[in-house]
Amino acid sequence: MLKINLGGCNSFVNDAEYKAYLDKALAAFDVLESETGAGNDFLGWKKLPSTNLSNGLIEECEAVRDSWKAKNVDLVVTIGIGGSYLGAKCAIEALSHSFAKELGSKGAPEIVFAGHNLSEDYICELMDLIETRNVACVVISKSGTTTEPAVAFRIVKQYLENKYGKAEAAERIVAVTDAARGALKSLSTQEGYKTFVIEDNVGGRFSVLTPVGLVPICLAGYDIRALLEGAQSMEELCAKRCTECNPAIQYAAMRNLLYDGGKKTEILVSFAPKLQYLGEWWKQLYGESEGKDGKGIFPASVNFTTDLHSMGQWIQEGERTIMETTVTVENASRNMIIEADAQNLDGLNFLAGQHVEHCNKMAELGTRLAHIDGGVPQLNVTIEKINEYNLGEIFYFFEKACGVSAYMLGVNPFNQPGVEAYKKNMFALLNKPGYEDKGAALRARL
Repeated sequence: MLKINLGGCNSFVNDAEYKAYLDKALAAFDVLESETGAGNDFLGWKKLPSTNLSNGLIEECEAVRDSWKAKNVDLVVTIGIGGSYLGAKCAIEALSHSFAKELGSKGAPEIVFAGHNLSEDYICELMDLIETRNVACVVISKSGTTTEPAVAFRIVKQYLENKYGKAEAAERIVAVTDAARGALKSLSTQEGYKTFVIEDNVGGRFSVLTPVGLVPICLAGYDIRALLEGAQSMEELCAKRCTECNPAIQYAAMRNLLYDGGKKTEILVSFAPKLQYLGEWWKQLYGESEGKDGKGIFPASVNFTTDLHSMGQWIQEGERTIMETTVTVENASRNMIIEADAQNLDGLNFLAGQHVEHCNKMAELGTRLAHIDGGVPQLNVTIEKINEYNLGEIFYFFEKACGVSAYMLGVNPFNQPGVEAYKKNMFALLNKPGYEDKGAALRARL
């Protein structure tokens, strides 16, 4: 079971302050649970684990997996941006062998991602790969008109139709989209694509436990039932109106207390390289949910011990406006012992007989203590090991805590009005019909 430890904040806050913020977090929790706050029409994520364990969705995902396996598909291009790819990318990176490509691992298709950038070099190199493989595609978009994934899907769709013919291409395309409207839904109906629904009441950054995340994770060969079971355990725990047992309330309370005390940046830390994309998923979840109305903790992430040799100096002695949340993995999945060496030129014989992971754990503990001494409060979230169940736990925990934390800040956790600014400028500079005047004004500034 996921655990939270806030003892690393004791020298920065006092008990009375924390108790006051627990009360504030409980009030925000009540708003979230009663569904009376801003953005309350986007709360469908709260019951996703229990709902999707019993509604046949798992079996639908597995049917696509089995169908494409029968076609010997060995590469799945997953097209989406933001919440439409980060959760799946996080889970697949965490669960995969670090050197699967180099080892030529078989058994499930390789999952690659597109539509999350507009780099011509990237899409050309993707097509270089596609041309050598047996390919299928999952396209994820509520509207079907978001520029980055729409461009990528247009190119990949044309390739599939040219290579396999329209009928076979339609069997190699799955759309995760709106139930009834939008360009992608219309195209799916027209061409006969298998579709999964993104419900209207679930925003993209809260969608990892919908088909948005579950379809690609299942296709990659991982156990989405275990993922949902882990999330369900947190759904149950984080629904409790309890400041002593609900980790989402505790985490939200402490990070807001530290924020109001001048800690304006939160760094998510892991000593497990497999969790690098947890940081990327978490940054979108919290940045897009809290960063508005001139408010919000800035979310950043690092991977230790690697980044201790690049960012470590700044974290230890730079501007004291940061806090750290470390995600600890209690148990490694593999074993490696450090052997004694007769010459001992590296001076490491004192580690002979120790597990490499023991060294990693001592590096983690030493770092957390050093950063406390350097003025950086330490929040700690612990999972047992990296597997589907524990990833489900941490996904749901961070989602529930995000809703509570954003309501504590006094913002709507579920909108993102600021992301439209760049899109309007981009459309104007691309001469999209209807944006001519804005385009002329922008070009005059350049």
